[in-house]
Amino acid sequence: MKFHGYDPENGPFFDEIFEAPDAPRPGCSRLVNGLNGLPEGELLGRQAAAERALLSMGITFTLKGEAERIFPFDIIPRIISAKEWERLERGLKQRIEALNLFIADVYGDQKIIKDGVVPNELVKTCADYRPQCEGVKPPRGIWCHITGTDLVRDKNGEFYVLEDNLRCPSGVSYVLENRQVLKRTFPKIFESLRVRPVDDYPLRLLETLRHLAPDAVSDPRIVVLTPGRYNSAYYEHAFLAQQMGVELVEPFDLVVRDGFLQMRTTAGLQRVDVVYRRVSDDFMDPLAFRPESLLGVPGIYEVYLKGRVALANAPGTGVADDKAIYRYVERIIKYYLDQDAIIPNVPTYVCTHEDDCAYVLSHLPELVVKATDGAGGYGMLVGPHSTAAERADFAERIKKNPRGYIAQPTLSLSRVPTIVGDKIEGRHVDLRPYVLYGQKIQVTAGGLTRVALKKGSLVVNSSQGGGSKDTWVLAS
Repeated sequence: MKFHGYDPENGPFFDEIFEAPDAPRPGCSRLVNGLNGLPEGELLGRQAAAERALLSMGITFTLKGEAERIFPFDIIPRIISAKEWERLERGLKQRIEALNLFIADVYGDQKIIKDGVVPNELVKTCADYRPQCEGVKPPRGIWCHITGTDLVRDKNGEFYVLEDNLRCPSGVSYVLENRQVLKRTFPKIFESLRVRPVDDYPLRLLETLRHLAPDAVSDPRIVVLTPGRYNSAYYEHAFLAQQMGVELVEPFDLVVRDGFLQMRTTAGLQRVDVVYRRVSDDFMDPLAFRPESLLGVPGIYEVYLKGRVALANAPGTGVADDKAIYRYVERIIKYYLDQDAIIPNVPTYVCTHEDDCAYVLSHLPELVVKATDGAGGYGMLVGPHSTAAERADFAERIKKNPRGYIAQPTLSLSRVPTIVGDKIEGRHVDLRPYVLYGQKIQVTAGGLTRVALKKGSLVVNSSQGGGSKDTWVLAS
């Protein structure tokens, strides 16, 4: 199996490895030549070995109602040049800085609303707007400590931000494990390309969390809070806790006593100072958010308000990753930083706007329609791949609840060569880099490249049949 005969289909799609058949892009020649130089059948053999390694590591995810499964992995890496990454890194830092200022403002003085930059109604009707957070000042003034921002490339190779994930972004464990496997799969090629490392992420995450601890605490106790082993991302919760050397806890392991958050241990109660929570706002504290919930830690939010425990990410951050708010992020950047967005948004139609709604309803075959509170590829219509019945159904949904939907043009997502059976074919990809905000804003070099493994599919989510690739950011 070699690249000879591989069709990059340049024109309709931007191929990230090839400019034309048998013509690798700058920086990709060593990879292409190295893979072409493998004995016949060797590439498939290494793909099988990589899958066995991931299975032995227990790298799995769970879908509702189904057994654990391995996250599909393709061993042909994605390559991003040093120049491309430098721009992306600057753009991501700019975006997170502005979004953090936005969250602080909407729960504070609301200047951006008063100045008419973002509509008040849009903010207040956001499913993740938390009135309980009004007037709150989180530790160090930081709201979003861990962010996963989804990027895509169009047919011209231009990067766009597709969406922001500011609550409990997942997937970084796959980035770390994929890298370990691929370094063993192609050691010579990897070394020859001077790929920037990602394995320092757990240390950087730990430093970020330590930075949030109350001032009086010199050696903070940090925990990762998981909903439990039946959560789809439980493997990641356990992995990150293990990598950081901190405790993995479930809600019943924690209790509020004497005004502090405490962890139950065999040696008695021990104070907890920082919680990296992988539990949503709704199910974090029934006394503060969802009273009918049987989950969460009663009283944890009150302890947080008193400054006795730090929560990452801070409650209320979801207001900034609502898909309708996304439409305004370029304006948000301009408002707070007086800068143009380095990485542009995908053009977006918000169905609460009458003109936008009319356009969407008359152009459903051409658009991707998303629920503003949707995730995982659910609640979405891909117009060019939809049936008349599906479009009619979505039209009724939009008319009944315009606030619940946005629409975007169908992008010709970039492609990367991928092993499909005994051939190499192009498959559409996106990219989720991970951003940490502690003493400074840091972007992990690379991120999770998700692959739409179904031929022609634009949906990369694991819940919809997607897989992943290792992302190689070149140092020079």
